Amino acid sequence: MNQVRLGLKENRQQFALLVIINAFVGGMVGLERSILPQMAESAFQIGAKTAILSFIIVFGLTKAIANYFTGALANKVGRKKLLTIGWLFALPVAPILMYADSWNWIVAGNILLGINQGLTWSSTVVMKIDLVGEKQRGLAMGLNEFAGYLAVAVVAFCTGWIASAYGFRPYPFYIGILLSLFGLLGSWLLVKDTKQHVAQETTTSPVARLKTIFWDTTWRNKNLGSVSQAGLINNLNDGMAWGLMPILLASKGFSIGQIGVVTAIYPAVWGIGQLFTGKMADHFCKRDLLFWGMLLQGLALVAFLFAGTLLSFILLSAVLGWGTAMVYPTFLAAVAENTHPADRAKSLGVFRFWRDLGYPIGAIITGLVADAFGIRASVLVIGLLTLFSSIVILYRMKCANLTLLRKNIA
Repeated sequence: MNQVRLGLKENRQQFALLVIINAFVGGMVGLERSILPQMAESAFQIGAKTAILSFIIVFGLTKAIANYFTGALANKVGRKKLLTIGWLFALPVAPILMYADSWNWIVAGNILLGINQGLTWSSTVVMKIDLVGEKQRGLAMGLNEFAGYLAVAVVAFCTGWIASAYGFRPYPFYIGILLSLFGLLGSWLLVKDTKQHVAQETTTSPVARLKTIFWDTTWRNKNLGSVSQAGLINNLNDGMAWGLMPILLASKGFSIGQIGVVTAIYPAVWGIGQLFTGKMADHFCKRDLLFWGMLLQGLALVAFLFAGTLLSFILLSAVLGWGTAMVYPTFLAAVAENTHPADRAKSLGVFRFWRDLGYPIGAIITGLVADAFGIRASVLVIGLLTLFSSIVILYRMKCANLTLLRKNIA
């Protein structure tokens, strides 16, 4: 086996390439972020919030399942192959959104998008962790999630602006054709697999193997279980923000362009913030970052109920984005920190399975509550669930910075 070296600097070319690839992945989600809920009402005459959120339900469910199988198959099939296969599923998405003549086609397109997101985003996450080793996982995940969610914000803003100027279809979705082609070609022709990096780290890792990876990651291991429940709640509230926030803003008289600004601020702060919070996860207690991040999210969501001006919505979207930035790279770094390299890909797949189940669960809860009691009640329920999740982290998770412990032992 050729000698390999772990570290961000030592693998900077492949790492940078994977950051760019993940920006393309995030951009595919941004296609829908600011306009699809409104398109459901105006182009397809769908009024029920549960029906509108059906695209998020199928997206989250298929992404969660794809996440699980990416983790389970990563060691057998190879990260590069799964990444490339994931981009093949993205190719039909933009044409479907452009020319669908019924809402069922939109739902079908989101099944393909969910598979694409699960296979590609999970693969880039695992490969970056493979490349950097144990010392810079937080920074690596911060850069990964920064690229992905900044791309979500940029594309969401662009599609919102294009839709306000030229209509919902087809022009906003041309961006998706370019993203899927560049993502496929870059993954197929330029990305290299990271199996050798995993083998190198396995020889030195002191972390014990998990007995039952699925159940340990789900709940039995206190640290991993705390991360998994918080990940589910985080994406549950993100699904609500994705599906109902544009409708809430429209009901208050904001224009499509203004809605695009508000919906872009949240993932923009989320994305840019991770440049800082990812590095923080390498130096501070991960439990504390997760607690404060979930707490800020919950408080921001409840405060949305009292907002009335565009500026107040922008500020609260920024707070929500910062809270999410605190937890997102920390989730992944915490899972990697508490798992053996041989278990890591599958454990990350299990975590991402539960995290992205938050999308369909959140869409169902928010849709049912919104249809029965109104959007305000739905926002309140999701905000309170997020606050409860922060309490679970505070009382169940422990600060365990293995990097510092290893330095002390050495």
